[in-house]
Amino acid sequence: MRNISFRRSVAIAAAVALAIGLGPVAASSAETPPPTGGQSAAHAKDRALEYARSTMASMTLEEKIGQLFILFAYGPTATSADARNTALYGQPDAAGIISEYEPGGFILFSARDNVTDPVQVATLSNGLQDAAADAGAGIPLLVSTDQEQGLVTRIGSPATLFPGNMALGAGGSTKDTRRAAAITGEELLAMGIQQNNAPDADVNVNPDNPVIGVRSFSSDPALVSRLTAAAVSGYQDDAGIIATAKHFPGHGDTATDSHTGLPLITHTLEQWQQIDAPPFQAAIAAGVDSIMTAHIVVPALDDSGDPATLSKKIVTGQLREALGFDGVIVTDGLEMAAVRQKYGDGEVAVRALEAGVDQLLLPAAPQEAYQAVEDALESGRLTEERIDESVQRILVMKYDQGVTTHPKVDVNKVLDKVGKQSSLRAAEKITDRTTTLVRNENGALPLSVAGKKVLVTGYGVVTGQTLADQLAARGAETTALSTGTAPSQASIAQAVAAAQASDVTVVLTNGVTATSSQKTLVAALDATDTHLIVVGVRNPYDINQLGDVDDYIATYSYAAPALASLAKVITGEISPTGKLPVDIFSADDPTQVLYPFGYGLTW
Repeated sequence: MRNISFRRSVAIAAAVALAIGLGPVAASSAETPPPTGGQSAAHAKDRALEYARSTMASMTLEEKIGQLFILFAYGPTATSADARNTALYGQPDAAGIISEYEPGGFILFSARDNVTDPVQVATLSNGLQDAAADAGAGIPLLVSTDQEQGLVTRIGSPATLFPGNMALGAGGSTKDTRRAAAITGEELLAMGIQQNNAPDADVNVNPDNPVIGVRSFSSDPALVSRLTAAAVSGYQDDAGIIATAKHFPGHGDTATDSHTGLPLITHTLEQWQQIDAPPFQAAIAAGVDSIMTAHIVVPALDDSGDPATLSKKIVTGQLREALGFDGVIVTDGLEMAAVRQKYGDGEVAVRALEAGVDQLLLPAAPQEAYQAVEDALESGRLTEERIDESVQRILVMKYDQGVTTHPKVDVNKVLDKVGKQSSLRAAEKITDRTTTLVRNENGALPLSVAGKKVLVTGYGVVTGQTLADQLAARGAETTALSTGTAPSQASIAQAVAAAQASDVTVVLTNGVTATSSQKTLVAALDATDTHLIVVGVRNPYDINQLGDVDDYIATYSYAAPALASLAKVITGEISPTGKLPVDIFSADDPTQVLYPFGYGLTW
C-alpha cells in the first residue's frame, strides 16, 4: 500500500488549486484541517523521515553509496548466469551483482533478456528482492523499467498496450491519459515493478528529433503540461507506482540522438521557460516523485558545455531551486554516448552527484563508478552529508511507495491484474479516439473491404501482417508484403506488381525523409490504379514528403491496438476523431504550415 507523503499531499492540493484558479497554495493550508481518512500527511512525512534516518544510522558508507546506483543484469531470473554479467560486474548473475554492489535499484529490459511474460517478470522481481534482503543492509530494491507505451515498451502482450504519448496527444483527453497510466502502473506493480520511467514530458518542437518524436505528447507546451500531469496522477495516485518525468530540462528540440551523440539545445532562457519548463512544472505540481535528467547541452542554462546531467546550474539551480522540486532526481542512462564524451565513467558519476543528482542509472563501468565515488568521499571532494541527502530522498521514496514493507508480489495473482479484459477494453476505446485522418481528398474513406483484394505493404513484417489480419477479419482477401524503411528497387517493383492485382493498397510509412526510398515506393504505388491509402505509423510528419496523395492517416504507433483502430477507421466502424498534436510544416518551406496543430478530418 502506497503512503501519500506530506510533500505529495501539498503538491496535489496546489495543483488542484491552480487548476481551478485559486492560485498557489501554502503548505499550511494543506495541513489545516488534516486530510480525512487514515494518517495525516504530516504524520506520513514524519514516518517516512523516521524510517529513512533510522535506516541510515545503521548503514555503512559503502551501503549508502550502493543506494545511489541503479544497475541491471542479463538474464530472465536472479540466478541466470551470463558471461556478459561477469564481464561487466565480475559476477555471473543478478543475485551476485546485488550481493557485491548492494544497489538501491534494478532496472529491467526486454533487450537484456529480462522479459518473457508477466509471471516470469514477477518471479525475477521477487528473486531480486530476495537477493537484496540477503545483502548488507537488507534494504529492498526499487525495481524499475521504461514502460512509456508505444515506441518504448519493455513488456508486451499479454500486458495491456497503448499507442504511446503522441497518440494520446491526438486524443487530447486528460481522462484517457490518466486511465492509460493507471492501467500501465497497476500492471507493472503486479509484476513487482515499483518505478516507471515515464511519462516523457518533452515538448517535441523539432520534427527531425530522432530520439523523442512520438514519445512526446505534442509540440504544444500547454497540452504536454496537461497530459503530463494527468499521467503522473494516473501512475502515482491511481496505481500507486512511482512516476518519473523526463528528460529535464527538455529534450524536444534536437536533431541528435543522445544515445549516440551530444545534443545541443539552442533555446534562449525565455524560450526554455515558455516551451520546455512548463511540463516539468506541471509534473511537480502534480506531485511527481522522480525526475530524470537529460544528457543535453543547454547554453542558455549553463554555458560550460557540460550535459545537463552533470550541471549544477541546471540540476540544482533550475530543477531544485527555481522549480522547487524536492523529490528524487535520477540520471538518464550513464552508458549513453552523450554523457561520456568529455569525462571518464568514474568522473561522470562523481560530477552527477556534485550537480545534485540522487540516482545514478546504468553506469557504463560500474566498478569504476563505485570506486570513483568512494575516492571522492575519501578526498573530501564529496562529503558524507551530500551522500546522505540523496540516500534520505531515496529511502523516503521507497517508504512512500510501500516497497520497504511489501517488496515482493504474489506470482499466483499476476495474471489476475495483467491484461484483464476491462483493461483491454479501456485500451481499445482510448486508442480508437487517437487515429487521425489528415487527407481524404475524394471522400473515398471509409470503404468496405469485404470481398476485396487488399495489399498491405511498406513498413514492418509484423506490423503489416497484423493490419492484414485485422482487414481479413472484416472480409478482405489480404496480402502482406513488407518493404521496410529503405525499400530497394526490386522490392518496390514487387509491391507495384502486387498493387496492380489488388483493389486497395495500404502502404505503411515510418520516418520518410527527403532522400528516403519510401517516397519512391509511395509515388510508384500512387501511379497504379489501386485505391491507395497511406498511413504514417510513427511520426505524423511523413505526409510532408509524400506529395498530394489522396488518403493519409496518422496512427503515431505501429502497436497492435493502433492497427486495430486503423482498420476500424478504414472500414467505417468508427469515425476518426484524433487531432494533430503537432504542426506539420512544408518540407520545402519550414515556415509554411501544411496541417496545423488541432487539424483532423472526420465523417
